[in-house]
Order: sequence, then structure tokens, then C-alpha cells
Amino acid sequence: MSTEQSSSSTQTDSTSTDPIDRVIRYHIQTKHHFNRYARALGYLDWANQPDPFRRFEGAPLVSLPLLPPDEDPVSPAYDAIYQPAAVACQPVNVRTLSRFFEFALALSAWKKAGESEWPLRSNPSSGNLHPTEGYLVVPQIDGLDLKPGLYHYAPKEHGLELRGKFPADQVARLLAPFPPGALLFGLTSVHWREAWKYGERAFRYCNHDIGHAIGTARIAAATLGWKMVLLDGLSQDITSMLLGTDRAGDFQGVEPEHPDCLAVMWPVEDVRGNEEVKGKELGVRGAKNEIPLFLDPAMVKELAVGPWHGKANRLSGEHGVRWDIIDEVAEASWKVQPQQLIVSLQDSHVQETPHPLPLAPHQFLAGQIIRQRRSAVSFDGKTSISAATFFRMMRLVMPRSDRPQLERPMPWDVWPYEPAIHLLIFVHRVDGLTPGLYFLARDLKKLTFIQESMSPELTWTPAPGCPEDLPLYWLLEGDAKKLAVQVSCHQDIAGDSAFSFGMLAEFEGRLRDGGAWWYPRLFWESGLLGQVLYLEAEAAGVRATGIGCFFDDPVHEVVTMKGLSLQSLYHFTIGGPVEDRRLMTLPPYGHVKRET
Repeated sequence: MSTEQSSSSTQTDSTSTDPIDRVIRYHIQTKHHFNRYARALGYLDWANQPDPFRRFEGAPLVSLPLLPPDEDPVSPAYDAIYQPAAVACQPVNVRTLSRFFEFALALSAWKKAGESEWPLRSNPSSGNLHPTEGYLVVPQIDGLDLKPGLYHYAPKEHGLELRGKFPADQVARLLAPFPPGALLFGLTSVHWREAWKYGERAFRYCNHDIGHAIGTARIAAATLGWKMVLLDGLSQDITSMLLGTDRAGDFQGVEPEHPDCLAVMWPVEDVRGNEEVKGKELGVRGAKNEIPLFLDPAMVKELAVGPWHGKANRLSGEHGVRWDIIDEVAEASWKVQPQQLIVSLQDSHVQETPHPLPLAPHQFLAGQIIRQRRSAVSFDGKTSISAATFFRMMRLVMPRSDRPQLERPMPWDVWPYEPAIHLLIFVHRVDGLTPGLYFLARDLKKLTFIQESMSPELTWTPAPGCPEDLPLYWLLEGDAKKLAVQVSCHQDIAGDSAFSFGMLAEFEGRLRDGGAWWYPRLFWESGLLGQVLYLEAEAAGVRATGIGCFFDDPVHEVVTMKGLSLQSLYHFTIGGPVEDRRLMTLPPYGHVKRET
């Protein structure tokens, strides 16, 4: 048994082949410790740095229009995306798809230092390595000049590569259970892109990035008046089949893609008046105002016949060390069994924010906030935020899981589960709050479980001035800046900020009850939560940074967490950024020449 395993009071058999034991073993083995980090190469093999752009040679490329911010579809106000009735529903066409991908997965800028240039994207990524690839399944839609089929999004070109050409009638039957105008959106990961730099911990970071991308896609859809939900009732084999990642010949000799998830999105306006939906005929299993969170496997198999186009490009010349542990945890957490999950459409088109939010400090457009989002590289150690701003941020990460899924606040309406992530918060500079350690329970039903998993000496005092509906508690008083820095791999950004926090996941119990496939979803939820706060920081005039490097067990020791009941999965910090003025910022698509 490894030293990582023996350091936990809950141990797993190192020879066990049970998938849950295997993912727990991976998690324990990939922890950082004060005296030893998780295994990685130890240096950056620049000669084999992965190409950040996947392309499929031989796949036809459809260029999407490069839209100035003031051209239709124009972005709504930032606050409006949290009040869906305030956003005009846009039709599905090439222009709206262009805007969707611009806000979800596109380049947002280029940075230049000397002779070096590198791109930034709308979706954040650990180390700016971007393992995440996006896909779209398109039916025949009036006004949409795209052939029915599966498309891969090429961010550098801002275009769609036709990977699979599907018969229109078969796509129509596959999407028949969903509202009119529905599209399927898929995400995959190239694990090698993260493993090149971060070694065995890369599987964690790839799934953080999937969560961020779910967030950017859901928010992008909200700017267009569209709804989106994860189709998480699918088995991963069906997801792989539809996205073409199981086509070994198309990835022969190159880095494979791991099929992560599929979602359905649709224009909300089209739901209205849809009273004649034939529930049984469409496979909706009953009520006309319900849709399935799964696809018909037989129909997916029909579509997978093709024809298919394109061969994936190779991203690195050589791979050096092969991180078999990543393949092992990916296999162990593979979702094998489908679930017959259903979500209600009833009154989803008139969803309102359950609790009115105070306006952001400035009335920015959503598009402006999305385009300017960056990860701060350092903070000034001086900037504070108001308690009102802090409470607003905390309210926006509350999923309100007591409500039906599609009546939850955006983006939590995309997530078909009760929350499993809670926040251990190091408050440094929040006007009106005493510095110290705080805790946000994102599901009040879990509060007793959380308290029993921690030290009995914590106070659990409701935070002063906190809104009554926000379960935010004051645990310990005192200057927590040095502690935050220490447990976040000695990174000053955790202490120079206004506040930082660790995302604590309901861990072993959630895995034992749900299955090993829950492991990546814990990271997805963390990334989704982080994406909300990335944008909120920008709206508040500050900036955020996700922190993947932290000392796992020392974080747990801060509040004397017991065993594996809770585990820290992701750290995050928000404060006043210090800009590196040595870097030039260039426009995202200055390199693309389009005919007018």
C-alpha cells in the first residue's frame, strides 16, 4: 500500500478491481503533500509541447461568421442572463451558432511576449493547455445552412468540421423527444495535453476543464435565450459512438479523445404552445411536458454508420513518459449503465431567478464580461470587496436544488443532480466581514453531515449581515492569509486576494452510493461553480484564478476532516489583479482572413 493510502483513515485494497476502489486509489495517489508532489515529468518537454488545436484532415470546414459585438445577435445585459424572461429568444442559425461558440469555446485574445504568442479562450483551462474539444449534432433546421450531422468545432479557424454526415430523417427521429430546434452539444478531453505538463494529476484537471466548458456553454446558450441540460442518463459507450471517439481508425497513431458528456440545448420560445407532443410515440415515457436525459441507443447506432470524414492530427511528436494511471482511472470511472432520467418542461420558459439579485456594480453586457475574462496571475494584496458583492457571489453558486431542475437559477438548471460541492472560505479582505475561516453549505440538507465530518470545536455561527437564505457560517476568526498560501502550494495568489476557498466534495459516500462514474462529475461541478465566479469577479471589477495545485490532506487538517467523507477538489481565489505590462494583447481572430 502506498504512503498516500496509509495517510488516510479510510483505506482501499491496493489489489481491488472494484471501480470505486480504483478511483479512490487514484485520488489518494495523486494528492500533493508538503514533502512530495504527485508524480509528473519534473520539467517541461518543450520540443513535444502538444498542439493546442485539433483538426481532422479531410473533414470539410464550414467557416462561422466573425461577428462584431454590435452585430446581431447582440448580447443581453450581464444580469439578464440570470433572469431568463428578460432575454429575447434567438432562432437557430449560423449567426447564433457563431455567437454561441464565441462565448463557449472560441479564442478570446492572443498574448505576445517578445517573439512568443499564445491564444486565450473563452473556456478556462489548467495551464492554458485546453484539453477540451467541442462537438455539435445538427438536424435539418429551416434557416440553418448546415447539413445534418456531427461537427467538430475548430477554435483557431472559428469553424465547424463535418465529421459525420447523418441522414436528416434519422437525426430528426433521434431528436424527436426534445423541443423543436434542439441541438446536441458534446465535449471530449485529450488527456495528453494536461499530462504533458502535470503528469498523473492531469485527469483531475481535464475534468475541471470539462466543468468550466459546461459552464461557458450554458452561459453562452443563456445569452441567446436557449435552455441546456446534460444528457447524463447516457452510457459512455453511446456518447463515444455518437461523437466518433470510438472510431479507432480516425485516431490511429495519434492522441485519442475521451468522450465526456452530451447536452441538449434548444430555443426556449419554441417550447410554448407545444401541447401536441406525442409522448409515447416520441419515447418520452408519458407526460407531454417531459423530455428524457438520454438518447435511443438503437438510433445512435444507426447514425454511427456514417459516412464519416477526417483523420485526427497528431499533437506531439513524442510522449516520453506514458501515464498509465490516467488510462486506468478513465476506464474505472467509465459510465457503463444508462439511466432513464427525465426532466419536466412545465413552465420552464417563464423561469425566474428564485431570489432577486442586487445588480452588479456596473451594467455591463454579458458578452463584454465573457470576452474580458482572464485568469489573474497575481493579486495586489490590497483590494477588498464589499460584503454585498461577496454575498451576491455566494448566492449565485447556490443551485436551489429544492426546485425542479429547469426552474433552478442558470447555470444550475443544466445540472441534473443535487449539489455535492461545498466551500471552505478564507476571507481576507471583505468589507464588513471579520477575516477568518467561513463555510458555505450549498445544500442545507447536508449541513449535519458536513458538521459531523469536521472538528467539533468549530463555531458554525451564521455570518453577520448574511442574507437569511444563504447558509454561510463563520468557523474561526483570525488572519488566514498565510494558511491559505501554505495549503495552496505556497502560491501568494491565495493570500493576496480578497478571499480564496477550497471546494470540498462529498466524496466516498457519493461514490459508494452512485458509482465510480461520479468521480469526474465531482470535478465537473467544481468547474461549473468556478465559471460562475470567474464572470462574477469580472462584473465586480476584480479578477479570479482557479488553483489546481494544493496540498490535499493539509487542507483537510485545517478543519480536522475525517477520512474520505469530504475531499478538497479545487481551489479558487478572487481579488485585485496585477497586470503584467510586458505582455501585449492581440485580437482573437486577426489571423483569420474572411471574404466579405
